[in-house]
Amino acid sequence: MLDIEVSCPVFNSFRVQQVAGMFDVPLAERAVQRFRVDVPEWVLEKGLGIRDCGLDSTADASPTSNPQSLITNPSPWSIGLIVGPSGSGKSTIARAMFGDCVYRPREWPADKAVIDGLGPRPFKEITRLFTAVGFSSPPSWIKPYQVLSNGEQFRCDLARALAGKASEAAPLVVFDEFTSVVDRNVARVVSAAIGKGIRSGQIARRFVAVTCHYDVTEWLAPDWVIDMATATFSRRRLRRPPIQLEIFRCRRSAWPLFARHHYLSAALAQYARCFVALWDGAPVAFCAMVSLIGRKNRWRIGRIVTLPDYQGIGIGMSVAEAVAELHVGEGNRVNVTASHPSLIAHCRRSPRWRVVDVKRTGSQNAKKFIDNYRGSAGRAVVSFEYVGGEK
Repeated sequence: MLDIEVSCPVFNSFRVQQVAGMFDVPLAERAVQRFRVDVPEWVLEKGLGIRDCGLDSTADASPTSNPQSLITNPSPWSIGLIVGPSGSGKSTIARAMFGDCVYRPREWPADKAVIDGLGPRPFKEITRLFTAVGFSSPPSWIKPYQVLSNGEQFRCDLARALAGKASEAAPLVVFDEFTSVVDRNVARVVSAAIGKGIRSGQIARRFVAVTCHYDVTEWLAPDWVIDMATATFSRRRLRRPPIQLEIFRCRRSAWPLFARHHYLSAALAQYARCFVALWDGAPVAFCAMVSLIGRKNRWRIGRIVTLPDYQGIGIGMSVAEAVAELHVGEGNRVNVTASHPSLIAHCRRSPRWRVVDVKRTGSQNAKKFIDNYRGSAGRAVVSFEYVGGEK
């Protein structure tokens, strides 16, 4: 049982006396409030206490004293949620349970791109972390924090909170005011991305979200929930709601909505077959197919773009694979060539794709069929062929 009492002084002034008289507010030297909740010991297990958060100095916490203990004595949970209305004691309970593991936000440098804001970590580690929290747009990686959208800033804050030493085993991060500054659509997508990233091992952390928004519960799918509205603890793991996409053939006029979010040029082949994906009636992703000139029944995925608010939960590749499946069903072969780390990682893991070529310097003699088109010359790229099969 956690039994926390918090208090603050009452400064007795004329207006304070007026409030007390008008609204029958009792006056004392200190205002006192108590919060109680019954939390099992395994949530507070050794190795995840106040002094053992496992974060390095760049994340504003003390390093773990014995990371090996977390490997030999694994915890039965990876994601927790403390939820309740404002003033219900969420932050108080979080600090009492986890102390310095509660992440404290810091200012981002105004004169640096966010890709430089996570300290001296390897480039691949930073991009992998950005991608895992749904911040996977290279054009935004090179911008300073203050010009990003609220959703992108929130994802950057999450990435910084979750950043830690690669040698550490499942340290704990507690994030207060989770999704409080973003719209609810972004909130559910980010929650699903965090849950996916942690359970897949892409994010080697345990994570506790502290929020007043109950709608993230099923998307985050926590292993346990403390509801401060009722002061109750429950262990549960809800199934994430299905994401149902509708994919339509569309005109090239849909491309401008997605063009600025693509990590190469905004050019689009004149005769590209274009497809748009809708989620709950809203456009979320775009895919363009290009026929390979001189190669019968061969098609290439020329563009895959997911809007920033919907990144991190696999929508882009799901759309690409659905479109590829359509073309294969027509007797065609489909390839994709890319340098984006998340696309390459997905195709390497998936049995639906096979590697056909790796070019460390890209195509050296690429012909340009589109004005201002940027090909793969000078960039390391990997080519895959879609082979289909069960997901």
